[in-house]
Amino acid sequence: MGLLDKLRRRRPGTVRDADGEDEKHLRTWAGAHRGVEAFVEPRTTVTGTTMLLVAGDGEWTRRRVPGPDGARKLARSLKIPVYDVQLVGYPQRMRDHDARQKILRERDRRRDLDR
Repeated sequence: MGLLDKLRRRRPGTVRDADGEDEKHLRTWAGAHRGVEAFVEPRTTVTGTTMLLVAGDGEWTRRRVPGPDGARKLARSLKIPVYDVQLVGYPQRMRDHDARQKILRERDRRRDLDR
């Protein structure tokens, strides 16, 4: 392994960039759900810019995107509305979905303990 190979390796704490698999996942997911809206989340010290897709029933997924402009471009190509999460916040249906899932997981856990 040469010096350049060592320099090219990802260092711990390095933010991973979006790749084709991220976009593929978002496109596939959006095509499989109804009422999808996109929410752009800003880059942080540990995560690059992400796009959160939320379906009409509150189910959601999140993947990295190549910046806010890339997120808006992807949303336009998917023909879905796109929002800046820092301006509008997260949709209530997403929180409701998560709360329902938590109740269902707890119910399943209790059922498994009773067996």
